[in-house]
Amino acid sequence: MAVKIRLTRMGSKKKPFYRINIADSRSPRDGRFIETVGTYNPLVTENQVTLKEDRILDWLAKGAQPSDTVRNLLSKEGVMTKFHEQKFSK
Repeated sequence: MAVKIRLTRMGSKKKPFYRINIADSRSPRDGRFIETVGTYNPLVTENQVTLKEDRILDWLAKGAQPSDTVRNLLSKEGVMTKFHEQKFSK
């Protein structure tokens, strides 16, 4: 089973709000998911992002692949740096 970390669109028309979910790559974008690990609000000026870093690092260690947008968000928050430090320190 290929696991992805990706965005799920919530909110109303013209007012997007996203959840960062762990999902099977075969499931649809807004369909079934395994776990919610954060949120992303692009309408706020500083693009509000909340993350459960420990859960994200755990899923990355298990082999979950982030989508391009999620990878950019995680990089800006410093999670990808922590993951690479953790991965190569072993």
